[in-house]
Amino acid sequence: MSISIILGTRPEIVKFSPIIRECIRLNQDFSMIHTGQHYSYNMDRIFFEQLKLPQAANNLEIGSGTHAKQTGKMLIGIEKMLLKEKPEVVLVEGDTNTALSGSLAAAKLQTRLGHVEAGLRSYDRQMPEEINRVLADHCADLLFAPTANSKMNLLEEGIPEDRIFVTGNTVVDAVFQNVKLAEKKAQALKELDLQSSEYFLVTVHRQENVDNPSRFAGILKGLQAVSEKYELPMVYPIHPRAKKKLKQHGLKPRGIRMTSPLDYLSFLRLQSEARLVLTDSGGVQEETCILHVPCVTLRDNTERPETLQVKSNILAGTNPERIAKCVDTMLNRKRKWKNPFGDGKAGQRIVKILRGKIPSSKS
Repeated sequence: MSISIILGTRPEIVKFSPIIRECIRLNQDFSMIHTGQHYSYNMDRIFFEQLKLPQAANNLEIGSGTHAKQTGKMLIGIEKMLLKEKPEVVLVEGDTNTALSGSLAAAKLQTRLGHVEAGLRSYDRQMPEEINRVLADHCADLLFAPTANSKMNLLEEGIPEDRIFVTGNTVVDAVFQNVKLAEKKAQALKELDLQSSEYFLVTVHRQENVDNPSRFAGILKGLQAVSEKYELPMVYPIHPRAKKKLKQHGLKPRGIRMTSPLDYLSFLRLQSEARLVLTDSGGVQEETCILHVPCVTLRDNTERPETLQVKSNILAGTNPERIAKCVDTMLNRKRKWKNPFGDGKAGQRIVKILRGKIPSSKS
């Protein structure tokens, strides 16, 4: 059996890393197609280097662009590579334009498709990510749901139960495998002159936040207020697109310490040592939950309701006063929640299922 892994963003590299490592361990035939959706060194190549993963042999170098332009270019490039490689199964992960393009290409070519992290739902169709994850799920032959909640979402949409496998989330594998490495190798605290538990960490990059001047301004005002109240630095490794929008909107935040995007191990170290994390990222909601670091989500909804259920996370939206109140709430919560995303063996389970479900045409 041959597997084609399609990736293109930082979260996909991280969440695919346990699956790639398991394929290598088992001498499983696989290849990687990199779309180039993330293409700067700190957002892409350094992740392969730090995680000690082989570089993708095929890089489409798509880069940025509108959703239609980016998805169209990816679809053309992925189809060409799949026709050349003829894999038995294609794997996509999550809710990116890369995942959508890989799903459509596989479906059109009638190649078996597996979707890692299937079944997540925010039920907000204004989010491009929601459209992507729904379409990927309904293209897929094998749906690897991280939790029972995710499986229930898929069943309610009419997807046959025999296609769905609750595996846990590979983000747990990645955190368990890499947090010790981050402690040894990442010098982010020293380089940024930070002390453990004496700073807040923030990530804001989602389209619905950074493209909307009033929402972005509300978030920045809330961050400033929190930093001033607690007299702690607010560290914001800013995504290139968010930085561009900041300038376009004419926003000039105060009391926020902005840095360039960080490599994976440095960011993981900063998360693990932060007093609290404020984010609009789905993956960061998961990682903070696993690391037992309080999280405040700067959105009105989440496709990770498990974090709300175990009380590692709270939804704050973008109102400055609400953000400040949610920070107070989370700082007063005990960090005793149970990680709901699995035992760190999701990658092993996924590869085992693939090897059992997909017969090789070459055998």
